[in-house]
Amino acid sequence: MTLMATDSPVSTLPKPETLKDEQAQKFVLTLSCVERAGIVQAVTTFLFERGFNIEEHQQFDDGLRQTLHLRTAFSGPLSYSPERLEEEFSAIADRFEMKFSFHDQTKKRVLVMVSKFGHCLNDLIFRWRGGSLGGDLVVVASNHETHRAMAEAAGLPFVYIPVTPDTKAEAEQRLLDLVEEYNVDLVVLARYMQVLSDDLCRALEGRAINIHHSFLPGFKGARPYHQAYDRGVKLVGATAHYVTADLDEGPIIEQEVIRVDHSYGPTTLSTVGQDAEALALSRAVRWHCEHRVLLDQTSTVVFR
Repeated sequence: MTLMATDSPVSTLPKPETLKDEQAQKFVLTLSCVERAGIVQAVTTFLFERGFNIEEHQQFDDGLRQTLHLRTAFSGPLSYSPERLEEEFSAIADRFEMKFSFHDQTKKRVLVMVSKFGHCLNDLIFRWRGGSLGGDLVVVASNHETHRAMAEAAGLPFVYIPVTPDTKAEAEQRLLDLVEEYNVDLVVLARYMQVLSDDLCRALEGRAINIHHSFLPGFKGARPYHQAYDRGVKLVGATAHYVTADLDEGPIIEQEVIRVDHSYGPTTLSTVGQDAEALALSRAVRWHCEHRVLLDQTSTVVFR
């Protein structure tokens, strides 16, 4: 076959019409339901019929629990909102008995709680200012004045909430007032060294993340890295999890581990542990803010 030359440059060939980025609205759909045939087809057909383009799709079929978990990021017409999508999707959700949510690009508003250890707060501020946290820090609350300068230097309001056994109830109510005042979506306990009451844990269910200084449930209580040194640990870890009324037993979002050996004393172990804590917590916050974490009973499905 002979190829005939033409005077027409390749750039003049027609291209498929697509929405420019500034003309496209971006959304995320998350859902969980009992595993059945036709679920993915129903979702993709729903989006196609409304002119949406799927940009990212992840799903997990849990064969043990016979459930399906799905996260789909998509973009399309500006005329849609999460509320409109939820209304139009409701018939499909009812048919498959889905637990689902649509989200737009509005960033989660984050309240950070801290005590005397500031490494996690410092890391969260750094990632937030660099645009890689996934959410927006809006206020810092603490039972100590230690990190007021750090917060205010980043342009964040700092609220001192002292806590004593006699004022615990008032302090927790002040926290809930801050959540409402700043329209907070997520509360992050960045080494906040106070045990929350059962009532507060229930009020913040699914929207409060804590960082623990080990693979749960190891080395609880005071001086954890001295306990680790005494036991001759070979791994230092950290666990980020949702807050529940069961102390440090909430659904795990992320864990980080760093290998150590006999030469690491308590101070060095603490330094290494702080690195692990900051990494695990920042990942958990980002994944939550990007709607990548789906609660599944006492555990989580995380679409990284």
